Amino acid sequence: MHRDRSIAAWIRRYRPRPNASVRLVCFPHAGGSAVVFHPWAAAFHPDVEILAVQYPGRQDRLAEPRLEDLTELAKQVLPPLRAAVGDSRYALFGHSMGATLAFEVARRLEAESDAGPELLVASARRAPSRHRAVLVHQLGDADLTTHIAELSATNSRLMEDPRARAMILPTVRSDLRAIETYRCPPGLALRTPILTIIGDNDRWTTLEEAEAWARHTRGGFELRVLPGGHFYLDEQEAQVRQLVSARLGCDGA
Repeated sequence: MHRDRSIAAWIRRYRPRPNASVRLVCFPHAGGSAVVFHPWAAAFHPDVEILAVQYPGRQDRLAEPRLEDLTELAKQVLPPLRAAVGDSRYALFGHSMGATLAFEVARRLEAESDAGPELLVASARRAPSRHRAVLVHQLGDADLTTHIAELSATNSRLMEDPRARAMILPTVRSDLRAIETYRCPPGLALRTPILTIIGDNDRWTTLEEAEAWARHTRGGFELRVLPGGHFYLDEQEAQVRQLVSARLGCDGA
């Protein structure tokens, strides 16, 4: 029973598909939650079951301490994720911070077994080996609010609400601290193939930084550039579903 509660805390199945041929485990962006992927559960091809990761310190896990260390977050999500996918085929999708977290989870899964993920989709995130000197998590509340609002129209509307802003800022700051202090072990490359997707107007992930993901896999690399900024996914969701479904061997989206 305790094991089931642990899985339910970390992994959300908004539309269970027990007969699906593959599970796609989705990792949200900094400040995000599992509900971001709720629409995917119904929209994806029936052969794909969406499992969305819920980080501690938000929504129904608000009372739990937020984790500010990405490797610790990867360690904690690993057991419930492993239990949730079982012996089925599975792949990982991560957006922004979620992409690097998915990478850390993938390398641990590969270390445990010869059968790791079939695919890692790294969305809107520079390669783990590429770092920037800018530390957004150290900004004051006003500047951090501006930063969040600039990333997408949805964020901008949310940040106009004082109550929402008071809840969002601490979570975003903790997540940003986790991703901005993360350092990838030198020379780390997965067996898992990597599909990297970025927006053509994302100032937080350049084409060069995205191409550097190729150094982190021995299983094949592909880069796709779609119209949009850091949250290109808001407008290009259908195309992303098509891309991922095709790579997983499922027709349609």
